[in-house]
Amino acid sequence: MKARRRRRLTHTRRVLLLVAGALLPAVAATLVLTFAVHLSPGLRVTLVAGIVLMALGALAALHEAIVRPLQTLGNLTGALREGDFSFRARTDGSQDPLNLAFVELNALAAVLREERLEALEATALLRKVLAEIDVAVLAFDAERKLRLVNRAGERLLGMPSERLIGLGAEELGLAEQLHGSGPRVADLRLGGESGRFEARHGTVRQGGRPVDLLVLADVSRALREEERQAWQRLIRVLGHELNNSLTPIRSVTSSLEDLAARKERPADWETDLRRGLALVGGRAAALSRFMEGYARLARLPPPEKARVPVADLVQRSVRLETRVPVDLRQGPELEIEADADQVEQALINLVRNAADASLETGGGVRVSWRASSREVEICIEDEGPGLPATSNLFVPFFTTKPQGSGIGLALSRQIAEGHGGSVVLENRTDTRGCVARLRLPR
Repeated sequence: MKARRRRRLTHTRRVLLLVAGALLPAVAATLVLTFAVHLSPGLRVTLVAGIVLMALGALAALHEAIVRPLQTLGNLTGALREGDFSFRARTDGSQDPLNLAFVELNALAAVLREERLEALEATALLRKVLAEIDVAVLAFDAERKLRLVNRAGERLLGMPSERLIGLGAEELGLAEQLHGSGPRVADLRLGGESGRFEARHGTVRQGGRPVDLLVLADVSRALREEERQAWQRLIRVLGHELNNSLTPIRSVTSSLEDLAARKERPADWETDLRRGLALVGGRAAALSRFMEGYARLARLPPPEKARVPVADLVQRSVRLETRVPVDLRQGPELEIEADADQVEQALINLVRNAADASLETGGGVRVSWRASSREVEICIEDEGPGLPATSNLFVPFFTTKPQGSGIGLALSRQIAEGHGGSVVLENRTDTRGCVARLRLPR
């Protein structure tokens, strides 16, 4: 029973009991002295009443001094818990521990108030961005029920959010897009219309529960624009190449027609005929090689990757170039996952281009490689005239060389991108010439 009663005592009652226990000996001693001295009854009653009143007053003052600050701390803490950061404790600037506690509590309230304002502003900004962005953003709960959708999502699905919230991913035709995490392009029929969309899926947590976040971007228009630009570039290059062959063919055939129509032909007319026919045959053969190059570029198979040493790839590619001196600088010994035949073909094309450029100036070629934690970079540096200011370097069949096919750089970049890498061409900064960088992932 005593243990239960002790547990039931509140902090305020314990403080009162402790204070009363501290005052009781002094009050008792004072009362004993009062009765020990010969005093009149009236004076004795007055002294006893005064002692009791003073004891009660001291008890009340001690209670106020101990309990009231704790009540203030409790009220401030409760206000912080409720999200009300406007309350402040009164401080006096002293170094008293209780005053320091109030100062720190006021500072905590100010910090929480600033953080709350920043969170509210960030939330308002996020809502504004979600409302105005031209990308559909949808959030699904663990049961694959739609819980959040922005305006773009409403337009895409053809319904207001009030009707969409609570619908399942199966009903919306988006169940397959909630699998996997990488971006992918898919043909979807949403809201009664079909299109191509880039889907990005990720998982976040809200309130400790997983939420599937799906972002859909309509890429149909962008893909059509890219396709149109690609066709324009291809037609421009095809037209350029065809005109280069058809113009001399038309000129030669016209001259041969005039020659055949003459009644009196010159003595060397057979020589002119053979030269004209040879020119027509040569240009026809050039057009045939041109179409073979196109077919080769269009039929590039996916890479069959295996472990291959970088040094072997570079050495085999450099060994084929004998027209100009090639300085091969050894790099680190390492292997990469790659299709050896395709990467070697890309290197052969890049080294050949560097040699062609260096032939114009009588220079040489330098080949080296280096590695980072993520990729291997093979550098082919020439001493040629440098890159022209053109944006058509990687356009198929575009070439600045008289006997060039225009597919070497395009094929090299296609091979690099098929391996998840890239090809970059830029002018050298240390001297005249160009550097080609073939980057492949490790």
